[in-house]
Amino acid sequence: MTETRSTCPYCGVGCGVIIESRGNQITGVRGDQDHPANFGRLCTKGSSLHLTATADITAQARLLSPMQRSQRGAPAQRISWDSALDQAASRFAGIIQQHGPDAVGFYISGQLLTEDYYVFNKLAKGLIGSNNIDSNSRLCMSSAVAGYKQSLGMDAPPACYDDVQHAGTLFITGSNTAYAHPILFRRIEDARRANPTLKIVVVDPRRTDTADMADLFLQIQPGTDVMLHHGMLHLMLWEGWLDAAYMAAHTNGFDALKALVRDCTPELVARTCGISQAALLEATRLFAGISASGQARTPTLSLYCQGLNQSSSGTAKNTSLINLHLATGQIGKAGAGPFSLTGQPNAMGGREVGGMANLLSGHRDLNNADDRAEIAALWGVPSVPGQPGKTAVEMFQAAADGEIKALWIACTNPAQSMPNQTLVRRALARAEFVVVQEAYASTATCTYADLLLPASTWGEKEGTVTNSERCISRVRAAVPAAGESRHDWHIATDFAQRLEVLLKPQRTLTQAGLTPLFPYSTPEAIWLEHRESTRGRDLDITGMRYALLEESPQPWPMPQGQTQGRARLYEDGIFPTADGKARFISVAYQPVAEPRSARYPFALTTGRLRDQWHGMSRTGTLGQLFGHVSEPCVQLHPQDMVQRQLEDGDLVHLTSVRGSVLVPAQASHEIGLNQAFMAMHWGEEFLSGQSAQGERLAGVNALTSGVICPDSKQPEFKHTPVKILKAELPWQLLAMAWLPDSQGIATRRALQNLMAQFDFATCVPFASAANSSQGERSGLLFRAARHAAPAQGLLEQIEQLLQLQGPDALRYSDPKRGQQRVARLVETDTQTVLEGFMLAGDTRAQHWITTLLKEALPAHSYGRALLIPGATPPVPVVSRGQQVCACFNVTDLAIAEHLAHNSNAAPVQRLASLQASLKCGTNCGSCLPQLQRMIAKHA
Repeated sequence: MTETRSTCPYCGVGCGVIIESRGNQITGVRGDQDHPANFGRLCTKGSSLHLTATADITAQARLLSPMQRSQRGAPAQRISWDSALDQAASRFAGIIQQHGPDAVGFYISGQLLTEDYYVFNKLAKGLIGSNNIDSNSRLCMSSAVAGYKQSLGMDAPPACYDDVQHAGTLFITGSNTAYAHPILFRRIEDARRANPTLKIVVVDPRRTDTADMADLFLQIQPGTDVMLHHGMLHLMLWEGWLDAAYMAAHTNGFDALKALVRDCTPELVARTCGISQAALLEATRLFAGISASGQARTPTLSLYCQGLNQSSSGTAKNTSLINLHLATGQIGKAGAGPFSLTGQPNAMGGREVGGMANLLSGHRDLNNADDRAEIAALWGVPSVPGQPGKTAVEMFQAAADGEIKALWIACTNPAQSMPNQTLVRRALARAEFVVVQEAYASTATCTYADLLLPASTWGEKEGTVTNSERCISRVRAAVPAAGESRHDWHIATDFAQRLEVLLKPQRTLTQAGLTPLFPYSTPEAIWLEHRESTRGRDLDITGMRYALLEESPQPWPMPQGQTQGRARLYEDGIFPTADGKARFISVAYQPVAEPRSARYPFALTTGRLRDQWHGMSRTGTLGQLFGHVSEPCVQLHPQDMVQRQLEDGDLVHLTSVRGSVLVPAQASHEIGLNQAFMAMHWGEEFLSGQSAQGERLAGVNALTSGVICPDSKQPEFKHTPVKILKAELPWQLLAMAWLPDSQGIATRRALQNLMAQFDFATCVPFASAANSSQGERSGLLFRAARHAAPAQGLLEQIEQLLQLQGPDALRYSDPKRGQQRVARLVETDTQTVLEGFMLAGDTRAQHWITTLLKEALPAHSYGRALLIPGATPPVPVVSRGQQVCACFNVTDLAIAEHLAHNSNAAPVQRLASLQASLKCGTNCGSCLPQLQRMIAKHA
């Protein structure tokens, strides 16, 4: 067995991993105990990485060779790399020569490595001469970037993970850290145990698992963060909690801000935000670090993410929070500072190399002529265009309008992740030429590609990434790239070399004395050029060497002559601004761009699930990661459910001014009244159907708004006005079956092609339940609904795909009534088990039959009773419960039973007993917040 140190490809925590491999196959993964981001810990997603790289999944899910479509909608046909790249270069060159350089656009990803990002940025801005290159980080981090730059001078998070251990108060706002950054949340739990006086304040419209840990929870109304921050500053002024000496020495602009917040009285703030004045005062005192006894100020660390960023006021939310840090001197010291938590593994690295429409390498700005001249000199080009390019939403609007003719999309899935999917899909359909550079073949965006280029992925790539605390880590290959796939930087380089010949023949290799723009043969060569671009900048890494990164990750800056990077910034109170001082930013509170109305009375927000990642192209291949949340749903407050006569599982029309989806409703006390929550992950790959106009439904982002923050250009995902109406779809279907590992993903893709023939449909994998006698297995669940029963042929297709046909299948059919039931029973050495079933028409038996299947319970006593309609089983079926711990497949019922026998012990002892007996919470720890909640409930 070979072991290879690398980095996790999921969130911005940047955990180190050790990949185990044999030959060309990854066989295991564990946390790297020497990595400073995680010290050996991994979350559920990270600890299951090796399972996403099996031979079966690679063969079924990956894009393994270049593919071309002769026309839109036609099947893609395999072609050679040379043909693919020649065609791409020819088409791009033709469009550029006919319509100009701004007729093309590149949409890339925070999951690319820094080296990949660098080549794409140089390709667009240096070779083509267009700034039309943007990243899906625009949907994630651009408000944080704009906030840092406006307030502090540069896009540089000043704090580090270790500050969690030194803080007196943690102010967590707009972040469900327990789900989005689980390993950082483990550090918060450690800090609380080590320092019981640590105070945690959580601000969020939802009562999440993160909020459950809070000493003080402010459940504000969506979009009111700026008013909250201004109100806190108002109270700091009134109570005398400012650090006047720090402000005088290190800041500018407070007088204008003081005048602005004068009117943000506690009464107004409490009414606007929907909180009490007492809670506002307590949150302010804790943030200011003022103890009840008035002793020395304690440090405050704020942690924030998409709740602040994904807003039409995203930059103002960021700067108004930073204002609080500057006003109280809570920055540049241990345990203090505004700490933006990066959403993607290398969104930070992409920002470092300028991989966005308004940036240049080394934290330079396009609107600065000196910055442009420096990069042009480094690249060896006459100039870099000064006009900012199209940002993500603007780029797809331009393509939809016919302004951008060609799109190159790399390592991202805009047909799932972008807001306002109607616009995005119109853009993809109208573009003359669409290239998709992707590792996975099943993303929604692949459907629109004229040319598909297979990219390598985690476990196969070499390069670097930068995490939330500015720490640069090496990514290493454990196995060769699968199939014919190539590294992203290599694809971009090969394309650029061809395009250079077509666009700039005077710079060809045949001309003496000229160096090609893209001479790279290794990731290190690219990184060295990137390193030079940082010389003298705030992120200077000229003191780093690739060999040093081989030894251990390093934070920037590390200028030449230094031997280690800097963990914290601004400890000297000097900021990268013209006068060396930070700036107070004065922006008045603005409500959400689209307020709720009588017609659209609910406020929908989107966010993450614990065990899933983005569009689920990788995590969605594993049934075990659907154990925590098994199917799409929209969560509503129980009172709203009662008022609309809804029960759990009832289908509802979830509708905004842009579109509508059908989805089951679920009651949740996490949600406030007149609010709704739906996970961001559910795109058409897992949730679909057919609209009233006959179009395929596009998942949750058919609803969300393309309204953007004027400064950051980041869209407002966190608030969409919607109406919710109960759906009347009398004919329903549920089909589930275990499938061989070699067929599961291929079968799911085939079932996805049938989803648009129903008004509502979902198709998700599942895995064996706890203590299953059949061992680890995976299968598929297909659920659908229509106004009337479909043609018999459609049901037969589903049966055939789920392998429900054959001599061991019991069957009942009544086509006139739209009723059909199939149950496939298989005899093992010890018992008869249910291998698969389909309930069409009457699905009331789904709960007990599903339990019978997923938990591999003995089914010999049921026989043809499986075909009887109704909700009551002929023989009682006892479920083992809902999964809580994904690592050890521990259910809520098993936990509750154990807690019932330890009811008199202290909470700490009860948790320790659970961990010792059932092992839940002992591996990745992602289930710990839910375990703590269950312990409190069963006290």
